[in-house]
Amino acid sequence: MSEQPAERQVTDQDVTTSAVQRQRAATVSASGLRGGPHGPAADVPDGSPGTWAPLALSTFRWLWIAQLVSNTGTWMQTVGAQWMLVHQPNAASLTALAQAASLLPVLVVSLPAGVLADVLDRRRYLVGVFGAAVVVSGSLAALTQAGLVTPVVLLMLTFGLGVTNALAGPAWQAIQPELVPPRLIPAAAGLGSMNINIARAVGPAVAGALLLVVSPAVLFAINALSTVAVVVALVAWRRPVNPEREAEPLVSALRSGSRYVGNAPGVRRVLLRVALFVGPASALWALLAVVASQRLGLGPGGYGMLLGALGAGAVLGALAMARLRGLMSRGVLLAGSSVLFGLGMAGAALTSSAVLLVALLVLAGVGWLVVLSTFSTVLQLTLPAWVRARGMAIYLIVMIGGQGVGAVAWGVVAERLGIGHALLAATALLMLGVVSQAWWPLLARTGAQDPRVEAIWPEPDVDAGIDLDPRSGPVMVEIRHVVTGDVERFLDAAQRVGVSRRRTGATSWAVYQDAADAAVFVEVFVVPTWGEHLRQHHERLTGYDRELDVRMRAFTDQPSVIRHLVPAEWRPTEGA
Repeated sequence: MSEQPAERQVTDQDVTTSAVQRQRAATVSASGLRGGPHGPAADVPDGSPGTWAPLALSTFRWLWIAQLVSNTGTWMQTVGAQWMLVHQPNAASLTALAQAASLLPVLVVSLPAGVLADVLDRRRYLVGVFGAAVVVSGSLAALTQAGLVTPVVLLMLTFGLGVTNALAGPAWQAIQPELVPPRLIPAAAGLGSMNINIARAVGPAVAGALLLVVSPAVLFAINALSTVAVVVALVAWRRPVNPEREAEPLVSALRSGSRYVGNAPGVRRVLLRVALFVGPASALWALLAVVASQRLGLGPGGYGMLLGALGAGAVLGALAMARLRGLMSRGVLLAGSSVLFGLGMAGAALTSSAVLLVALLVLAGVGWLVVLSTFSTVLQLTLPAWVRARGMAIYLIVMIGGQGVGAVAWGVVAERLGIGHALLAATALLMLGVVSQAWWPLLARTGAQDPRVEAIWPEPDVDAGIDLDPRSGPVMVEIRHVVTGDVERFLDAAQRVGVSRRRTGATSWAVYQDAADAAVFVEVFVVPTWGEHLRQHHERLTGYDRELDVRMRAFTDQPSVIRHLVPAEWRPTEGA
């Protein structure tokens, strides 16, 4: 047990000064290929960043180009795989299963992958994962060329590629704030979405043309080679080595990441909005190949044209994002973009004109990009570095896993009710999701709070006679406050601090009032281990947590007193 006064009373002026210092530090520039652990310092013009501003940073630029090459290869592989299945019996179910096979692994793999990405060196981890993707995609190409690929084998290897994508996703999302300073994160997120959709515009069109003269095996081989580009770019990235710190145990990291999301209302609301969008929207991606083949009578080139229209619209959306953010609120932007995507789905259900459908799919591509880019940006600006990969992993579980589950569901619906009815039902659900924003909007502070880590707690004092190791626990922390201001407002502020305590590691939290002295209130919270509590001190508390703490302490006029209570070591007396 230890007892000590808390660090000096923090004030709003302290927070303001600290914020100014951080802002000045963030604008220090040093050009080159190196990034920093909290975002690179680079020569980026001041003022409102444009769409292309992150590409001025060389590391971001080369990784972005490599990703574009790889994404283009992935879309070529997708077209080849779906076109091998589109003329099979039960084509609607098989093509939907092909998409599901590439997406569903995220449900099982993504969260452990996020843990690994937060615990291990992210660059080395990504090199290993993309290396495995090269092996799987190369095997698919070789087996297809040898004539050994049946629908079952194709689905199995597609599932294998989905596993590698799920393993890479959280780490790839988490390194983006390392490559650009905070003010460029929205532009970087927009470029990331644009990257995927340029590939969606180019890859299917090229694949459709190539399928007229070559077999799908060639497309699979191109995909394998394109993944090599990412491996090369990652090897060339000289990521600065973070200061040595003890790695968090994997099981503990898994629990703490889940605990963070469970106690972050803004993050939970983003995940809800993502689910309400991608569930219905997945119908268009799952069924578009069948729409092209069976409803419109198009060949592989025509299917590539439809996918290309979606991709081209997404590129237009990325180019317009900065202007759109300035013209309308976040809620209006999300609602309007969802309606645009709904128009594309309704068009796929109703129109028999390929030209009209292409125009509607361009609008749908704009909507798709704006919605998902907004969600990704909000989360990257909200999640602190210590849990960023795990938070993004849960986002990918909802976003990509939702598409995979939706693809299977809409494939079954299409088999029973018909393609047109399935797409109209999905459109109706998407519009209900838009209406639900009136009750469940994104929270105003989400994406605007300060996620940077600050050590705002004093170092815990440990008696020399107590032997603690990181696995010791549980740890009970008591913080005594003497309240001289409005008690009701203090308690309201304390409840918000309680969410912060749980978000950063506490499994339980409560505040008690001293029966002998009505001005004395005691926070009590429990952390699973001593090591996890030390991480609260050194790695997990952010500028936003400091702001909440300042608000609560504004109702006290003297330093708080902190006690750390640990399990007593007991040995039975001989003969007892």
